[in-house]
Amino acid sequence: MPIKLDERLAACAALVRREARVADIGSDHAILPCFLLQNGWTNITASDINPKPLEHARKTLEKYGFGADTVRLVLSDGFEKIPPCDDVIIAGMGGETISEILTGCRYKDENTRLILQPMTRHEELRRGLYRQGFEIISETFAYCSRKPYTVIYARFTGERREIDEAFAFIGKQDNPLYINLQIMKIKKLSKGNPRFNALAEEITKEVKKLDSK
Repeated sequence: MPIKLDERLAACAALVRREARVADIGSDHAILPCFLLQNGWTNITASDINPKPLEHARKTLEKYGFGADTVRLVLSDGFEKIPPCDDVIIAGMGGETISEILTGCRYKDENTRLILQPMTRHEELRRGLYRQGFEIISETFAYCSRKPYTVIYARFTGERREIDEAFAFIGKQDNPLYINLQIMKIKKLSKGNPRFNALAEEITKEVKKLDSK
């Protein structure tokens, strides 16, 4: 039975490189690893911090006809017990949580790629990436269950730096719907704060430029 991913997870899967050693951290039901297995990937680790999600993952593997040894199921706090990998997927968590997990990343070289799908606090994840020496290569917009998402594709450079506020909230997204929703978020944060009001105005100008293209 072929697995059909929702747009959010499909956007993650589309970024996984062929022949990459893949780690899906916080995999939960392991739908994404099963999809990758069906499409030719073989070296996959799925992890979670709690035993129950890993049991769900085993059942998912069985459901789609895969043996228990086709995916490494690892009980791990973040990267703690993750074997060497090339492409790291962390999806379905808050931006701050993902950023905290990345502080324990043991595989930081020019070949490592991060595929990150934050549910909230996108701005905190972007700040955390650059503070830890990563840079964003690209961002993919995904609209799923009437909600907008961004999938961040990043790599390690070793250059640690602060990013400006506009980039923290928008990153490399160019989708007007996403940007407009981020502007709404900034306005809610402003509460009369001139700094956030000015930021909202700055990003609004960028959206108008996109709309005019």
